[in-house]
Amino acid sequence: MLRECEGYIPFAGYQTYYRVAGECQPGRLPLLVLHGGPGAAHYYLQSLDGIAEKYGRAVVYYDQISCGRSKTPPMPERWGCSLFLDELACVRAYLAATFGWDRLHILGQSWGGMLGMMYAIGEPWHEHGHEGLASMVVASSPASMDLWLHEAIRLRHYLPREMDEALAQADVDGDYSRPEVRAATAEYYRRHVSKVPEDERPANLHSPEPDQVGDECYHFMQGMSEFVVTGALSHWSVVDQLPTIDVPTLVTSGAADECTPLVAKQVADGIPGARWELFPDGTHWVHGEQPERYNAVVERFLEEHE
Repeated sequence: MLRECEGYIPFAGYQTYYRVAGECQPGRLPLLVLHGGPGAAHYYLQSLDGIAEKYGRAVVYYDQISCGRSKTPPMPERWGCSLFLDELACVRAYLAATFGWDRLHILGQSWGGMLGMMYAIGEPWHEHGHEGLASMVVASSPASMDLWLHEAIRLRHYLPREMDEALAQADVDGDYSRPEVRAATAEYYRRHVSKVPEDERPANLHSPEPDQVGDECYHFMQGMSEFVVTGALSHWSVVDQLPTIDVPTLVTSGAADECTPLVAKQVADGIPGARWELFPDGTHWVHGEQPERYNAVVERFLEEHE
């Protein structure tokens, strides 16, 4: 049976929830997982528990502030890249002090990979340093939100014309509740975000309850949909800073992912020595659609960089 522990880390006047799955066998370093969104919480990534179960490596998750079990009121005056980078540094300091894990690997999915890249770059994003970062997995993440948005709209255009037009109109008038908009959103998600709707996944792979503040955080940071970036991440880019990353990096993505091959390639080409694994038929949730293969690919990479 998989050993688990959980708890809370004081941060910014609130409590950041964390969960540790498994234990590290000798010679293995833990894997710290950064979820997407912002505001998506860690649940959808718990297929990575398979790494702990099969390979004897502790996998650490945490809910970023204002989502999941890291509850706060809405605080748009504080949400931003610097807050989430400070939280990551706080989590790392806690893991080092509590478990002795001053060296570890990081896997960041979607927004989590953006967070991981900023962390590995250091200045001008933050001043914490990234000592002890053995390797990084950037999972379905962009280096440029402008390219991400361009590709999302390109993918949307492949939908039936009436669906494409419904989604475009919703981004204009803000009414995402119309049946035709909901149907078009579901079809886009099925094609590019997850073949398995969230409410059809096993209970451990989706949020147990609605998360209003997490949704507000997403809307503040990103925008109201996948096809508008009007929030704090508008025009966000680390493209010019990727060559400064000196951490061994694996880039992963799915062939049908909303993180298209063009988006993933920009990351893989920009980080010196980065390796790229493209999973056939996978979407943005490829880690949950192909868990055995995905976990094996990640584990092999981690073992090379202990």
